[in-house]
Amino acid sequence: MNQIFFKINLNKYGELKQKAESEKKTFRYTAISYALVLIIMIGIVVTFYFDLQKKVGNRSKLLNEIRDEIESYQISGDFLSRRDLQRLAQISTERIFWAKKLVALADKTTDKIAITHFNFKNHRLSLYGITKLDRKQKEFDLIDNFITELKNNLHISSDFPEITFVNSRRDFEKDVEILRFQIDCIANAGQGGSR
Repeated sequence: MNQIFFKINLNKYGELKQKAESEKKTFRYTAISYALVLIIMIGIVVTFYFDLQKKVGNRSKLLNEIRDEIESYQISGDFLSRRDLQRLAQISTERIFWAKKLVALADKTTDKIAITHFNFKNHRLSLYGITKLDRKQKEFDLIDNFITELKNNLHISSDFPEITFVNSRRDFEKDVEILRFQIDCIANAGQGGSR
């Protein structure tokens, strides 16, 4: 005699309810993730927009100042030559923002290096510095790391794409052996004024 067995799942409703809750959780987490990503993207776009608006505003202000200056020349009876207009255009486009450069230079100067003075002439910013000689560390590695940090900083490398080691010499300062060095930051062609 063959026996017939039936398998009855008494917990089917519970499993369906659990599955539905799991799907709701997954949907909720997915929706929250998409919302967060969307908010972050909107924040980035808004930041870029306001930054661009600020730049456009600054350019508009500069353009208005130039127009006012041209009008004042026309009213006074003085006429602008082509050379005057070229010099005015050069002043507005070919200049270096020194404040940001100096702050970036201060940020990249470690406590092992001191910049004693600098000089800007003929599109070349010469940095003169000193470092204490340490037996544990090679001084040229320290200077090379400093040059790399300067090259990687956009505030500096945007106007000075070429940064090179020029020379060094050993010296004594109050019985401490130091290394004096010079690094040159060469400006883009046409850069030169200060602003």
